[in-house]
Amino acid sequence: MQKLRSTLTSELIIGMMVVFLSLMTAYSGYDGAMSDSKQNEFEVKAQKELTDATAEYLTANQMIVYDYQLFDGAYTADDEEKVAYYEGSYSQSLTDSIARTPDDPFSEAYYDEVYATANEMFANADLFFEVAAQFDERGDALQLVLLVSALGLALVAWASLLPAEGAMRFAFVIIGIITIIYTIILYVNAPLAVAPA
Repeated sequence: MQKLRSTLTSELIIGMMVVFLSLMTAYSGYDGAMSDSKQNEFEVKAQKELTDATAEYLTANQMIVYDYQLFDGAYTADDEEKVAYYEGSYSQSLTDSIARTPDDPFSEAYYDEVYATANEMFANADLFFEVAAQFDERGDALQLVLLVSALGLALVAWASLLPAEGAMRFAFVIIGIITIIYTIILYVNAPLAVAPA
């Protein structure tokens, strides 16, 4: 037992612990900062996509209203020239819908086509918000890794200043070993966040 205690409190072991905890403190701080940066990046992307999706949705609504007006104009027109004018002004979505289902030009497929771009952009915004939340969770978890490793580093560094035979030095080294193990567990269990390709 005395030999184990002497080995654990040796300058070499304490020095290795200081190096490991210093590296973990620095790396978890860097990784946490990068996660926070990615969170901000994807929140900005999500907000931009949401704004663009809303604008696209409003444009689609205007196109639907315009198609209805043109369709009604063609239906009520009193000569072929006016009918041709109205029909020539239909959106491509309405023209395609009439070709598919002449009896129901404003079918669900028509609306799906008109809103397709806006719906895709809303889906992208949701995805970016989800990715930002993942990076936020990872950043929070890495803050705890940083805290534990920094605490362990402080205790081990303090242990190196105490007398080699002292009980406090041994106690701080044991606590340092526990913080190393806990730091590794926390880092390995930190939630992953993957940016979409």
